Amino acid sequence: QVQLVESGGGLVQPGGSLRLSCAASGSRFAIYAMGWYRQAPGKQRELVASISSNGYRSNYADSVKGRFTISRDNAKNTVNLQMNSLSSEDTAVYYCNTASPIRYSWGQGTQVTVSS
Repeated sequence: QVQLVESGGGLVQPGGSLRLSCAASGSRFAIYAMGWYRQAPGKQRELVASISSNGYRSNYADSVKGRFTISRDNAKNTVNLQMNSLSSEDTAVYYCNTASPIRYSWGQGTQVTVSS
């Protein structure tokens, strides 16, 4: 059973940066495209960034394009999300999982709060 553990969230001021990390157990991590998702209060979970299995291609939601960067290290079974120029609209719980389709159980996520 693959487990996903997200970390790196916290409270940050508008315009600030955070780097999220996701550690995945299991030997099949490297064969799947991975994604970072977020869920804001009262909203549905949305995919904000995805990266191909080999890390060569990435895609971003329009709302984060140019501000967020996804990366992965298959040797360490990790996927990261560098978030810059954060605004209050980025406040949410952030999760990682495989890019569509979802293959793993959701982890607990990591809370990102952008507030002055």
